[in-house]
Amino acid sequence: MSTSPQGRPGPPDPRLFNEDLAPAAKRSWGTYSVFALWMSDTHAISNYAFAASLFVLGLPAWGVFAALLAGITIVYWFMNRMGHAGHRTGVPYPVLARASWGVYGANIPALLRAVMAVAWYGIQTWLASTAVVLLTLQIAPGLDAYHHNSVLGLSTLGWIAFMVMWGLQALLLTRGMEFIRKVQDFATGPVVWLVVLALALYLVIKAHGDISLTRSLTGLSGTVQLQQSLIAVSLTVATFLTLVLNYSDFARFTPSHRSYRRGNLIGLPVNFTAFAVVAVLVTAGTIAVFGEAIYDPVKVIQKINNPVVTIVGALAFIVATIGINVVANFVSPAYDFANLLPKYLDFKRGGMITAVLAVLVLPWKLYSSALVIQYFLGALGAFLGPLVAILLVDYYAVRRGRIDVDALFSADAAGAYYYRRGYNPKAVIAFLPAAAVSAALALIPFFHAVAPFSWVFGMSIAGLLYAAVSGRERAAAGTGPIPQGVIPSQVRGEVWEAAAEPERADVSAGPAAAQGS
Repeated sequence: MSTSPQGRPGPPDPRLFNEDLAPAAKRSWGTYSVFALWMSDTHAISNYAFAASLFVLGLPAWGVFAALLAGITIVYWFMNRMGHAGHRTGVPYPVLARASWGVYGANIPALLRAVMAVAWYGIQTWLASTAVVLLTLQIAPGLDAYHHNSVLGLSTLGWIAFMVMWGLQALLLTRGMEFIRKVQDFATGPVVWLVVLALALYLVIKAHGDISLTRSLTGLSGTVQLQQSLIAVSLTVATFLTLVLNYSDFARFTPSHRSYRRGNLIGLPVNFTAFAVVAVLVTAGTIAVFGEAIYDPVKVIQKINNPVVTIVGALAFIVATIGINVVANFVSPAYDFANLLPKYLDFKRGGMITAVLAVLVLPWKLYSSALVIQYFLGALGAFLGPLVAILLVDYYAVRRGRIDVDALFSADAAGAYYYRRGYNPKAVIAFLPAAAVSAALALIPFFHAVAPFSWVFGMSIAGLLYAAVSGRERAAAGTGPIPQGVIPSQVRGEVWEAAAEPERADVSAGPAAAQGS
């Protein structure tokens, strides 16, 4: 974006701008929509299994709840910090990252996030397709003959189920963010609650209420319980760092600070912990009813051995997987790829690239290889802490919330975020050693005792280094309070009233999302 002779910003640079990357014009994600967002993400089979596995490992139920509540409260704090930046700037994560990485350098963290999201998008789609296979065989057992061959690692029925899931998600995802909000408000978030509550009620009745939530199943000592609890806290945070990094993709659509803060509160500490309670209750129920601990809800449904239950349960978890895939693994790479070539790629085209790549990586082979999961996805995950640290330290400590939104779309060499040929060397200096340490701690067997905490070391090193090398900019920003109002921008030809934060447009409950400007 250049400056006009009259002193006003000129049009944004087409190499950095399209309508999907521009500051949000419509802000319709009220409190309930943010809450539904977190229902879609936290009601995943993986989160259910994580909570249940802690109980099976030997933590008493109260210890599981305490550890998960502590971890998700830390996540809640991070989400509010990132939400503040996303709400005020109105831009998605890769555009916000231009402030710290440079207008072109932002593609580095964006593509790291995108690669990880593509892999997990494919894996989650495949996992959902296994539920489709289960559902199909329950309805038409004769199709079992097509489930025993192999084409690139999948049976004919497996391929059909995978492509059905792929197509359903593509249909949803290409409709845009507003359509995604409406679907998750009414479907992907609430439906799993109904199923797991029904499972819990069924098992409690079958066990005649004889379910213990106070004892350790394996008799772990107090010291080991404390150790496992700390690991659970850290892994809970690590699991959500992907969404911490790109939370501005969603917070940009909120009409007020209160919208995302309340939505985060209900959706994270309250909802996540309640979901964990039910997961542990169901797992304890399987011990009483089936004589073994089953912490995969799909297998619990199979154990009940009722066609109606199987069909309803499979459909519910198919919907749940779509929900988490949209939130955690689609929105971010759609924006990330759009940021790479904004002139040619918008949100929908970036999303289709994500979907196509998710097939080409043959996700069932990725998931079946412990080596790939550990070294490829594990190493990428170790980078998340440093990336989050650089973004937050830049916004809060270096710039004190003072972002020139219009300059984020300027390729002018004199622009505020052009740095050196569009790249900020200070971000690279902070990131590389921090990522190296974090990856080493996560992957080298010698450090296995601290591996669950690798993100803490990576985040601390990156944050301290970035603050140290950005001393001059930090001094120029001053020490005043961080502004609260939406940052004015003329990118769309609209001027925001910075002081007029529309708190009154918030929605505190109910599926009707708030409308804001």
